[in-house]
Amino acid sequence: MAKLFEPFSIKDVTLRNRIMVSPMCEYSSTDGFANDWHLVHLGSRAVGGAGLIITEATAVSPEGRISSHDLGIWKDEHIEKLQSIASFIHEHKAIAGMQLAHAGRKASARRPWEGGGQISLEEGGWQTLSPSNIPFRETERAPRGLSLSDIKQLVADFVAGAQRALQAGFRVIELHGAHGYLIHEFLSPLSNIRTDEYGGSFENRTRLLLEIVDAIKAIWPERYPLFVRISATDWVEGGWNIEESVQLAHLLKQHGVDLVDCSSGGMVPHAKVPVGPGYQVPFAERIKRDAGISTGAVGMITSAEQAEEILQKQQADVIIMAREILRDPYFPLHAAKALGVDVAWPSQYERAKPV
Repeated sequence: MAKLFEPFSIKDVTLRNRIMVSPMCEYSSTDGFANDWHLVHLGSRAVGGAGLIITEATAVSPEGRISSHDLGIWKDEHIEKLQSIASFIHEHKAIAGMQLAHAGRKASARRPWEGGGQISLEEGGWQTLSPSNIPFRETERAPRGLSLSDIKQLVADFVAGAQRALQAGFRVIELHGAHGYLIHEFLSPLSNIRTDEYGGSFENRTRLLLEIVDAIKAIWPERYPLFVRISATDWVEGGWNIEESVQLAHLLKQHGVDLVDCSSGGMVPHAKVPVGPGYQVPFAERIKRDAGISTGAVGMITSAEQAEEILQKQQADVIIMAREILRDPYFPLHAAKALGVDVAWPSQYERAKPV
């Protein structure tokens, strides 16, 4: 059988294949609530045959949203609709996961189709937060540097988000430590110039992430996996880099993280990223090899053959798909046909299955 369609077990969770739907912001919530858009968006990927489906970046606090339309998990009232979504995903033989996130200094932004960019306080924006008061762009207002008590509350917010995700029936948690958002802002010396125990050395810059991991591990069932998404490099000299990512992955494994989702970039707007097919796969390969931890490969993976080759070369353990699975929610079913694998189709669609 093609490796792409081999089951993948992590702890007590078994994915039916190695195709994971990447967290992708939909900017379609009101006050953090999931709605029918999220049910159809996420549910159609379950019907389409993916193994693991992760929600978009789900904010652990209102000020942690990228935009005012982001999905949230900061209050109990959010649970009910998310529970119905997770239940639908599981009914269709996929696994439901949630990405917990805080946007840090990149919060208070317009939706992409509204032009993006920071919203001023006068226009209804909010004060952003970061390890240091360095704005993402020079033209933007500076974030407020987090105090030690703020950091303590931040950890508690992530834990409360994980508890609610568990109540809603999700079986995988992914922490968003990439793309220039708050956890990544602590990791990178480009955004973290603190002089206390959360800044300066590698040990100090990674402290917050490890504290969040440890706090979530204390309440998250041992039978369920915990993932972390990182930006393996900032693509800027003097920024976070692949060597530090390998070092961090070693620590994450020691602290009980099960898989590193290997993305890159997002820290500064002037980074020159060499985007191309599979351009981030070498990061997943390096971290898997050197840190001895399972990894997910992401970034312009668009065909069954490309995905299969990555797995056959042992460059990653799962394939994390974003834009291609937006274009084709049934990519896994079509990929199985392309690779000569017979997989079950939903009973309702069986009559359309290619012979």
